[in-house]
Amino acid sequence: MRDLIGLFFTFFKIGLIAFGGGYSIMPIIERDLVNGRGWLTMDEVIEYYTIGQITPGVIAVNLASFIGYKRKKALGAVSATMGFIFPGILLITLAALILQNFSDTPVVRNAFAGIRLVIAALITRTVITLAAALIRKQRGLLRNFIAVAIAVICFALSLIWRANPVILVAAAGITGFFCFRPREPPKH
Repeated sequence: MRDLIGLFFTFFKIGLIAFGGGYSIMPIIERDLVNGRGWLTMDEVIEYYTIGQITPGVIAVNLASFIGYKRKKALGAVSATMGFIFPGILLITLAALILQNFSDTPVVRNAFAGIRLVIAALITRTVITLAAALIRKQRGLLRNFIAVAIAVICFALSLIWRANPVILVAAAGITGFFCFRPREPPKH
């Protein structure tokens, strides 16, 4: 029971400062859960982010669920997830009550401008961390012309033509399955 309460409050703390979505909390996850507590490795974090992107729901909530499940199975997943979403519910309720009368004041507008800048910085750090981990873990894959072509094409389609991310992920997954699946040795 103590571990479940610990999971709840660990993710409650993360949920309190989780502005900007799943990618903005990666530095916090890395500092607190990977380096601080040793609950998981960065490779596991990247795998959880990957799975969180292709499963329904919010990436950050999925991440909390996966980490909670790794620690204490189903009850851990529930505890971590509730801990993560509870501060958001409280903050949204509080903000709705307070800010409805003050949303047009310069102080509130400037505060949100500052928050947006911090979120942009955290997301940029996450992109750099993910890129470094990908390069470190998949060095051979990045030398592969097909893998680089898939990445460049998906990037261009999402940036220039604003292609649907679900379609891009599905198409890249199918392409990767056919291009990189292990080949059976020829039968003699």
